[in-house]
Amino acid sequence: MNKQVTLKINNIPVTVDAGTRILDAAKAAGFNIPTLCYLKDICNEGSCRVCVVEVKGARSLVASCSAVVAEGMEVFTSTPKVMKARKTTIELLMSNHKKDCLSCVRSGNCELQKLSQDYNCDCTAYAGQQTKHKLDDTNPYLIRDNDKCILCRRCVAVCNKVQAVGVIGANKRGFSTQIGCAFDKTLSATSCVACGQCINVCPVGALRERDDNYKAVEALNNPEKFVIVGTAPSVRVAIGEEFGYPIGTNVEGKMVAALKRLGFNKVFDVDMAADMTIMEEGTEFLGRLKDKTAPLPMITSCSPGWIRYIEFYYPELLAHLSSCKSPQQMFGAIMKTYYAQKYNIDPKNMTVVSVMPCTAKKTEILRDHQDAAGVPDVDVALTTRELARLIKSSGIDFTGLPDEAFDNPIGEGSTAGLLFGATGGVMEAALRTIADVVYGENLQKVDYKSVRGMKGIKSATVDLKGTKVNIAVASSLSNAKVLLDEIKQGKSKYHFIEIMCCPGGCVNGGGQPIQPSSVRNNVDVPALRAKALYDTDKKAQMRKSHENPAVQTLYKEFFDKPNSHKAHEVLHTEYIKREKY
Repeated sequence: MNKQVTLKINNIPVTVDAGTRILDAAKAAGFNIPTLCYLKDICNEGSCRVCVVEVKGARSLVASCSAVVAEGMEVFTSTPKVMKARKTTIELLMSNHKKDCLSCVRSGNCELQKLSQDYNCDCTAYAGQQTKHKLDDTNPYLIRDNDKCILCRRCVAVCNKVQAVGVIGANKRGFSTQIGCAFDKTLSATSCVACGQCINVCPVGALRERDDNYKAVEALNNPEKFVIVGTAPSVRVAIGEEFGYPIGTNVEGKMVAALKRLGFNKVFDVDMAADMTIMEEGTEFLGRLKDKTAPLPMITSCSPGWIRYIEFYYPELLAHLSSCKSPQQMFGAIMKTYYAQKYNIDPKNMTVVSVMPCTAKKTEILRDHQDAAGVPDVDVALTTRELARLIKSSGIDFTGLPDEAFDNPIGEGSTAGLLFGATGGVMEAALRTIADVVYGENLQKVDYKSVRGMKGIKSATVDLKGTKVNIAVASSLSNAKVLLDEIKQGKSKYHFIEIMCCPGGCVNGGGQPIQPSSVRNNVDVPALRAKALYDTDKKAQMRKSHENPAVQTLYKEFFDKPNSHKAHEVLHTEYIKREKY
C-alpha cells in the first residue's frame, strides 16, 4: 500500500498518496484549479503559472501542477493573492497573443478565451510590443500560427514523449522564444509524420488542420462531377461532440442524414473498405506464415502517420509492412474502378471525398501508387472537425435530423470493419476472419478481448489449429518504437503486429473533436469513444469481414479472390525510404 499523506485544501482535510501533485489533491477535495500548460501524463512543466496556489509557510506562490503534497500541508486555491496572480498571468499571455477570436477556428473552444472570461480579464491591460512570426502553411495537413502560441509546450511534449518524433521544440530565448523546428525549418522540411496530435493538445488556435472544405463544396456545386463521400469508423462516435452530444455517442444515422443534405450523390461507409482490407491483409499474413522466407512479423499498414514514421525512422524494416492500401485508399480505388465501371461513370468525372479522424490522411491521398484508375483514388480528405464545420455553415440542424442509412449496393460494412476505429480493432477483425479460414468453419468465437483497451502495448498468443501465433498491438509511436527496436535487434517473438499512430487509435486521431484539458485530465476520452464502437459490435448480426455480402460481390464480380493479380493492381501499394533532415 502506498504511503498516505494528509493535508488541508481550503481548510478541507484530504488524504492522498505520497507524491500526489497539489493539483490532484485539490481535485480529490472538490476543488478545480485552472491550468494551461498541464496535461495529464504528458506535460507538467509549470511554465504557464496559471495553476498557482498559496501554501502556508511558502515564500511565494506554488505551481500546483508540479509541486507535490507533504504531510500537514495547508493549501489555499482562491485567495485574493492567488486570484490576482492568475488574472495578471492571463492578461500578460493575452498581451502577446493574436486576438482574432471572431475568425479563429478555436473560438468557443479556446482554453485561454475561457480563462479570460472566468477571471474577467482585460485583453488590453498590458499593451506593448508583440512578437511576430511567419505563418507555417507549407504542408498539406497542418498550419502553425505562432502569433497565437502561448508557449505552453504541450505540443512539444506530445511530439517527444507520446510520438517519439520530436521535430518541434523551443527556439531562441526570452521574449523572442518560439515553438518551431530546428534551424527554423518549416514542418514540411522535417520528418514530421502528420499525426496532428499537436493540434489536439494545443489550448488555443496556434495549430489547426488545413481546411479543405472548399474543395468538397466546389465539387458538390459542379454539375459535371459525381461526388461520393465515405466516412471512417470512428467519425460516427466522435462528431456528435461537435453538436453537444456526450463523449462517445454513436450518431451514425444523423451523420449520414447530414451528408445527404449536403448534396453528395452517394454516401458510403468506409467500413466496407476496412472489410476488404481484412480480406487482403489476412490472406497476405497466412501466405507469409506458410512461406518460411517471408519477413515476419507482418505489420499493418492502415495508419498513414505510422507509415510515414517507419519510412522516416526505420526504412530498413519496410519489408515487414503489409502491402495493403489503407481502407481510405481502398475505398477510393474501388469507387473509381469497380463502381465507376458498373455504373458507367468516367473516373475523371468522379470526386471521392473521405471523412477521417486523421490529419495524416491529407498526406496519404498525395502519395505515389494511390491512383488505381489513373487518377487519385481519393480527391479530398476531410477531418471530423472539418465536416462538423461544413454541416454548421450549411445551416443543417444536426440534432433535429432523422436517422438515415448508408447507400447501397456497397455502403454496408461489418462491425469487424467498424472496430478499425479503436486500437486493437484491426487485429481483432483480422483474427475473426483468419481463424475461420484456417479452421474451415464459422467459429462461434468472435471476441478477442486480449487486444482491446487503451494500454499502449498489448500482446497475446492465438492458436490457429495447432499453430501458435504471437500477436502484438501498439498505439502511439513511442510504443511502436519499442516493438520496432525488438525487430531490428532480432529479438521479436511476434508474427503479426498492429500499429496505430495515435494513442488509443483512430478514436483519438489528430482530426477528431478537441476536448479541453479540463476534460482530458479527468476523462478517458478515447476509451469512451471506443466503447461506443464495441457496444455497436456486440449487438450486430454481421461481425466478420468475410461475411459481408458487399465484399463477396466485389470478389465475385471484379477481384476474383483476395491477393489476386487484379486485387494487387487496385488494392495494394508500395513504400519508400524517406530522408530525415
